[in-house]
Amino acid sequence: GSVNDSAVKEVFTRLGFKSLTERVLRLRGSARSGEASEAEADDASPFSEITFPVAKELDSAATIQWLQAQKGPVAVSGGQICAFANGLELVVSSLTPEALAGRTNEWIAFDSKGLRLALGSRGNELNVISDPLLLAYLMDPLRRDYSLNSIASDILGFASAEKTELPIEQRAWLTWLLNEKLAIDVETSGQSRVFSEIELPSSKTLATMEFAGIKVDAERLEKLSTDLQVRVDAVQTDAFAIIGKEVNLNSPKQLQTVLFEDLGMTGTKSVKTGYSTNAEALTTLYEQNGHPFLAKLLEYRELTKMKQMVEVILKAVGDDGRVHTSYVQTGTSTGRLSSENPNLQNIPIKSEIGKQIRDCFIVGEGFETLLSADYSQIEMRIMAHLSGDEGLIDAFKKGEDLHRYVGARIFGVAPGDVTAAMRSKVKAMSYGLVYGLSEYGLAKQLGMSNGEAKQLMSDYFARFGGVRTYLGAVVDGAKLNGYTTTTFGRRRPFPDLKSPIFQIRENARRAALNAPIQGTAADIMKLAMNRIADAMKHSGLASRMLLQVHDELVFEVASGELDTLKALVIENMRNVVELSVPLDVHIGVGTSWESAGH
Repeated sequence: GSVNDSAVKEVFTRLGFKSLTERVLRLRGSARSGEASEAEADDASPFSEITFPVAKELDSAATIQWLQAQKGPVAVSGGQICAFANGLELVVSSLTPEALAGRTNEWIAFDSKGLRLALGSRGNELNVISDPLLLAYLMDPLRRDYSLNSIASDILGFASAEKTELPIEQRAWLTWLLNEKLAIDVETSGQSRVFSEIELPSSKTLATMEFAGIKVDAERLEKLSTDLQVRVDAVQTDAFAIIGKEVNLNSPKQLQTVLFEDLGMTGTKSVKTGYSTNAEALTTLYEQNGHPFLAKLLEYRELTKMKQMVEVILKAVGDDGRVHTSYVQTGTSTGRLSSENPNLQNIPIKSEIGKQIRDCFIVGEGFETLLSADYSQIEMRIMAHLSGDEGLIDAFKKGEDLHRYVGARIFGVAPGDVTAAMRSKVKAMSYGLVYGLSEYGLAKQLGMSNGEAKQLMSDYFARFGGVRTYLGAVVDGAKLNGYTTTTFGRRRPFPDLKSPIFQIRENARRAALNAPIQGTAADIMKLAMNRIADAMKHSGLASRMLLQVHDELVFEVASGELDTLKALVIENMRNVVELSVPLDVHIGVGTSWESAGH
């Protein structure tokens, strides 16, 4: 039968069938050419259309001359040696990347943050004007694989024989070609501003932050680790005493036997092997029957998780006594950063152990203190701005306690008479809306009946109608366009809104409600971060920006600079964008991350 090559490729690429695409199109090639050999069939595949020019090999002096002669941008890739491409020529040179720092050329680099980090303290001298990795991210923030190989395969139809790293001259040429194609796509999709004002400058700011790292009190962390192990052992002993035998608490199979056979409980979620023992299932089960063994089991899991977190941070401490996390710009679909090796974003904020962990991140030698600056209730403020709801906007403009204000409106009492219970209901409701919570979800979270939750929701919408209208419009727009956008034009695709499967559609609907709000918050944070970095440089400050975690920035303050830095940070965070409500910035100072943050 006839096969539409491009349609096959489009669908398979979307589903992530890489080798299958090649196999199908290869078979198709051999079918077309009768009894063609494998090799000929391979040529018929749309995967081998890219031709690389022959690379000129130049020594350092000749390369510098070649670079001086370049009027336009140059694509660069390199490790021990460098390769350059300008769309016409390909040059391989014995030059090391260090020699690029301070040159006036305009560079196009795939993963420019990595290149800057390789140059260390001189990384910021590079004049990078484009980065196809970030362009590819803006065009498809749902990708799993952001390697040059994978992106070039999907966008240019390039198939490399190598599964490993490509030769640097090929990397330079593909960087050039990808940039040509993707820069136009980003422009056409209205995301040029997100690229030039947010993503590209962020990679520079983040490289500086990663290079600086943050000082850790390793001795205290070691002690915390030992203490946690003692607590883990004690909880385990208690758990065994309750059931009268020893089992492996990390084994789902043994837990199933204990819970659903020995203790005769009925599970809440079925899986292939019986009832689920994942965290959510066990928590629900515990809420239902409050069994002491479950209490110990949940505590055991929590403590073990915390101990692992401490171990990971300890392993990451460098020779300089500092932890240098890696920020992943392509790590989330909404535009927020993620961090790895170690992940500093999953240290729980409210838990006692989380506080002790953050207390081990301290000010380094030669600096006076740490300063933490965070946006308070930024998502609710963006919700007020985007929805244009007069009630919410009014609350923020008057500087009232938002949840008390909303509670007073919904329950029809004076703000002073809003009880703590009322306030927490309203708070769960407000944040629930931003995350697309259903009345069932709300009922479960607040431990009330579905009827009560439904009533609370309709009372809320009766008072804050703008919110309902806005949320409806977001989903309709996403269905129509296939994506949501932030205030700055960042897109988040939602192919699943058209899924025939209800649950998949429902998950996509919930994510679509939140994407413009969370994405706008991410854009604002990155913009503020970049402006602060510029302002600190212009003011000649010796203080350094070290961390960005969710809505918080952490700085290391040089002696005598505290007041200047405070003013500079507040000014730039508050005035980074014009919203219909003020952005509120909370500042704290202390010798550790924990004491500065609270």
